[in-house]
Amino acid sequence: MYRAPLREMRFVLEELLGAGRLAGLPGLEDYSDELARQVLEEAARFAESVLDPLNRPGDESGARWTPAGVLTAPGFREAYGQFVAGGWPALGGPAQFGGQPAPRVLVSAVGEFWGSANLAFKLGPMLTHGAVHALELCGSPAQQALFLPRMVTGEWTGTMVLTEAQAGSDLGQVRTRAVPEGDHYRLFGQKIFITWGDHDLTPNTIHMVLGRIEGAVAGVKGISLFIVPKVLVNADGSLGERNEVRCLSIEHKLGIHASPTCVLAFGEQRGATAYRVGDPGRGLEYMFIMMNSARLSVGSEGYAVGERALQRALEWARTRVQGRPRGARSEGVPTIIEHPDVKRMLLRMKSQTEASRALTLYTALQLDLAAHARDAAQRARAQARSELLTPIVKGWCTELGNEVAALGVQVHGGMGFIEEIGAAQYLRDVRITTIYEGTTGIQANDLLGRKIARDHGAAVGTFIEEMEAELRDLDVRSPALDEARHAALEAVGHLRASTQSIGRALASRPEVALAVSVPYLKLCGYVAGGWLLMKSAALAAARPAGADHVFYNAKVRTALFYVQQVLPEAGALARVCCGGGTSVVDTDAALL
Repeated sequence: MYRAPLREMRFVLEELLGAGRLAGLPGLEDYSDELARQVLEEAARFAESVLDPLNRPGDESGARWTPAGVLTAPGFREAYGQFVAGGWPALGGPAQFGGQPAPRVLVSAVGEFWGSANLAFKLGPMLTHGAVHALELCGSPAQQALFLPRMVTGEWTGTMVLTEAQAGSDLGQVRTRAVPEGDHYRLFGQKIFITWGDHDLTPNTIHMVLGRIEGAVAGVKGISLFIVPKVLVNADGSLGERNEVRCLSIEHKLGIHASPTCVLAFGEQRGATAYRVGDPGRGLEYMFIMMNSARLSVGSEGYAVGERALQRALEWARTRVQGRPRGARSEGVPTIIEHPDVKRMLLRMKSQTEASRALTLYTALQLDLAAHARDAAQRARAQARSELLTPIVKGWCTELGNEVAALGVQVHGGMGFIEEIGAAQYLRDVRITTIYEGTTGIQANDLLGRKIARDHGAAVGTFIEEMEAELRDLDVRSPALDEARHAALEAVGHLRASTQSIGRALASRPEVALAVSVPYLKLCGYVAGGWLLMKSAALAAARPAGADHVFYNAKVRTALFYVQQVLPEAGALARVCCGGGTSVVDTDAALL
C-alpha cells in the first residue's frame, strides 16, 4: 500500500528549500507553508485511497481500443471524475480561466504523489497542464476564451501531438499537412505515440498538433502549431459535430498499460478542422513550452516510481525471512533487511530517490522565482538556473528511477520477477521515462549544445561556485559529516574540471564533447544531488532531539551513505568526460 512521504516533502519544501519565501510574491499572494501542507495532505489522501488501488488492476486490464473509441481501464473514469470534483486539474492553472494559483514547486510535489500512486493515470493531467500553459502564452484571446476554461478545470483534456513514424525525434521531418480554408485549416496526416490521445474520461480532447502549412519551407522553420479539437466547439462553448480525428489503434507497450498510447489519423476525408496557434513557422518554438514543462514533470516521474518501488521493497525486506545474516542484531528470526547487501540496496534506493526529489523541487523553485520574484536580476538568475537544470532533472532523475526500480526487483529476489508480487510493474512502468520528451542522449545534447555552449559555461560556472561556497560554509557537527563535506567538495571539483574540459572540446571538436554528453549530465546530477543531501544532513544534525529525532537521524545516515557509496561515481564519470570522447568519435561505425 502506497504512503505519500508527507514528512519528507515538508522537510524539502520548508527546511531545505525555504519555499515559504514565495509567500506574498506577485501572483502568489495567498501561498504559505500552511497552505502547502493542507494541499499535500489532501493530495496524499487522494493518491492513497483512489489512485493507488487502481494501479495494479489498471496494469492488468489496460486500456482497450474499440471502433467507437478507446475505453479506459475499469475505475479510471470514476477516479477522474473525483479528480475533477476535487479541483486537482486547476492547481497551478491561470486564475482568469478557473485555475488555482500555486507555485510550480507545490504542483511538482503533488505530481510526485500522482506518479507514485498511478503513473498511467498521472500522464493525462500532466499533458493537459502543458497544453494549457502553451495556449496561455501563445494562443489568441479568442482561442483562450474558447478552450482554456474547460481545459483548466479538467472538463476537457489536452494532448501534445508531435511524432510521426518517419520522423521520430527529428521533428524537421514532420509531414502532416495543413491546407488554409477561411479562418481555419484542414489538417491531413498520421501521428504515433500520442499519450492519452483518445479515451472516455471526458467529452472532448484538445490536440496540440505540429504540422506544415502547404508551401512552407522544409525543416523546422516550416512547422506550425495547430489546435485540433476531437469534437468541434461552437462559439458559445457548446460541443458541435465530431472532428475528423480518429484513433486507429493503441500501442502494446512494455508498461503503463492503463495509459492509452494512440495512433491518430487526421483528415481521412475532407480534413480535420484545425486552428493555427500564433505565427506560422513558429510551431516548434511554441511546442517547446509544452515540452519543457513536461520534461520537469517526467523527471519527477522517475523518482516517483522509484519511491513506490522503495516502499514495496522495504515492506518486503522487513517481513521476508531468508537465512540468518552474520552479526544479526534482531532477536528471534531476523528478516532480510538485516543482510548487509540488502540494506545497501535499500540505502541506495532511498538516497538516490531523496537526491532526485531535492534536485527536481529545487529546479521547480527556480521556475517560480523566475516568474514571480520582484527583482529583475533575481528573475534572470533563476531563469538561467532552471534552464540549465531542466535537462539534468529529466535525464538523471529518470535514469536513477530505472536503477531504483531494478534494485527493488533485486531486493525481492526471485519473487521480484513474478508479476503477482508487484515489484516488476514499477520497473516496466518507469522504463519509458528515460525516453519521453527526448531520450537521455537528447537531454545531454541540449545541456551541452544549448545551455553550456550558449553562454560559454557561465551558468554552470556560477552554479559550481555556489555549490562550493555553500559546502565550505556548512555548519557540520561531527567528524563524519565534515569528512563527507570534503568528499562532496571533491566531487564539485571533478565537475569543474570536466566542465572546463568539455568547454575546450566544444570549441575545437564538438563531436568529442557530445560523445561524453550523457556521462557529463549524470556527473552534474550526482554532484548536485550530493550538495543538496549534504545541506539536508547539516540541517538535520542541527535539530534538537525530539519527536522527529528518528526522521532527522535518517536524513544524516542517508546523506553519509550517498557520499560514501554513490558520490564516488562522480570521479569515474569525470575521467570519462575528460578523456573518453575520442574512443567514440575515432571508431568507424563499420567496426561496431
